[in-house]
Amino acid sequence: MSNLFDSTPPPPLAEALRPTTIDEVIGQTHLLAAGKSLNLAFGSGQPHSMILWGPPGVGKTTLARLSAKAFDRDFIAISAVLAGVKEIREAIEQAQQNMAQYGRQTILFVDEIHRFNKSQQDALLPHVESGLFTFIGATTENPSFEVNSALLSRAQVYVLKSLNTDELKQLFERAHQHAMPTIEFEATAIDSLIANADGDARRLLNLVEQIANAISKEGMQVSKIDQAFIDNALTASARRFDKGGDHFYDQISALHKSVRGSNADAALYWFCRMLDGGADPRYLARRIIRMAWEDIGLADPRAIQLANDAAQTYERLGSPEGELALGQAVIYLAVASKSNASYMAFNAARAYVANDQSKPVPNHLRNAPTKLMKELGHGKEYRYAHDEAHGYAAGESYLPEGMSEPHWYQPVERGLETQIAEKMAFLRKLDVEAQKK
Repeated sequence: MSNLFDSTPPPPLAEALRPTTIDEVIGQTHLLAAGKSLNLAFGSGQPHSMILWGPPGVGKTTLARLSAKAFDRDFIAISAVLAGVKEIREAIEQAQQNMAQYGRQTILFVDEIHRFNKSQQDALLPHVESGLFTFIGATTENPSFEVNSALLSRAQVYVLKSLNTDELKQLFERAHQHAMPTIEFEATAIDSLIANADGDARRLLNLVEQIANAISKEGMQVSKIDQAFIDNALTASARRFDKGGDHFYDQISALHKSVRGSNADAALYWFCRMLDGGADPRYLARRIIRMAWEDIGLADPRAIQLANDAAQTYERLGSPEGELALGQAVIYLAVASKSNASYMAFNAARAYVANDQSKPVPNHLRNAPTKLMKELGHGKEYRYAHDEAHGYAAGESYLPEGMSEPHWYQPVERGLETQIAEKMAFLRKLDVEAQKK
């Protein structure tokens, strides 16, 4: 087998090491191990349309190519990034020609299927239904949101996972033996490559290839690769983070749920992961403020003020200094007393009003700025709470006539809401006593 130092330029390492059988695939054991769904599907001899959903560099294209080999089908691949209606039409015509002239069925592979719009996806439907070709789509985005329901209903979705550390080490050994078998790698150097790959097999192979090219370009006589060599040879790369895709929303969800779950370390981890991946700190500041209102609420109103202050601090200082303020806000929100009572009450009230008729304002609550309005009874018998015992007009109603007390707001027994609950109970007791008189 040739290596990267041959005079004839070899194919890219990722292509040279692309598996030719299912047994050579590293990772995805939850789908490819004996008895698992995709393994059984490949062994059935009967292809079916599928969508391969997973992060970059986990084998989606490889599995699509292997399916053509396993099912003895012609393979047509198009990229939704580059293709349009013309390319779709040409692929359909080629599949028709394969069937008419050679009696061979086709697998049509559409990479990044989520990049096709609705009409482009719809163009595939009749040919999937007729059996002209078996459709395989690959996507890094959630197909529930990005693939038309009609196409989605005709395809089995398989979820692919990032490669774990052991799987990446296995892939590294394969690449090492292929590209530069005579060069030794220190354990720390291997660990650095694995960390930089971030679960992406293609990225790992590209990193190994960068090292090999660096050695070849400089004409170095290298027998061992250490951490310093790795640091000098590799270009900095951000961890996997898609500012508009599933990774973005998964991580912001993890941050929010960690705050809600009162785990400061986890909340800080996801916050820093997002910063490291390139998330806009202003967006994170907005989400932090939202968390304060939704999950802490009146249990600790200081959280709302601190979240606002942190956002303002970031606007004044910018990065990286202002990020410290946001980080401290994340910690405070995580350890603060939690209550979604106000959030739930607001949602309940909004839902009630949206589905209710417009009830008139009772006369005693109406404004009476003119003589006519006073003559009509506006504001009549209104009780000024400040003049009553405890500053409260016991027994008074502030709702439309005929509407019972909804009790939407139910404070929890945490933080300041413990005292709020006690006060509300006291006022309700005064109401009951007033109604008895």
